[in-house]
Amino acid sequence: MSATYYGRRHLIRTVLAGAVLAVVATPSAVTAGEKPAATLYKNPQCGCCEEYATYLRQHGYRVTVKPTHDLSLINRQHDVPENLEGCHITLIDGYVVEGHVPVKTIDRLLTERPAIKGISLPGMPQGSPGMTGAKTAPFTIYEITNGTPRIYAVE
Repeated sequence: MSATYYGRRHLIRTVLAGAVLAVVATPSAVTAGEKPAATLYKNPQCGCCEEYATYLRQHGYRVTVKPTHDLSLINRQHDVPENLEGCHITLIDGYVVEGHVPVKTIDRLLTERPAIKGISLPGMPQGSPGMTGAKTAPFTIYEITNGTPRIYAVE
């Protein structure tokens, strides 16, 4: 066989290998844009919770808002300790997201998939997503587990 035959064969293999690598290494637009559904439970009168739902939607989450007067019951059903409660609870892809947690931390949670119940930004920190005012300090987001809460992220 001639050198031209082997040269073409090598070229074809190289092009095919590059094409396969490009397909495998590049995330598809559909996968990158898909976010799981979220159910947000909130007090019926709470406006900041609606703002938080809007914030999640702006970042690609499909949010269903469920007003309830039994938020503490829902927190207990999901084993959220009182000291980690926020003003709403969001259930996303098997995890509890308590309070005004930034999307960056939620995305990290859903990518890493740690063996925890969820995460919490307790209270209603000024400047957090959905809350008015300027952020005055880093947000400390805690893990929700059966044991002592540990810091999951600081933003």
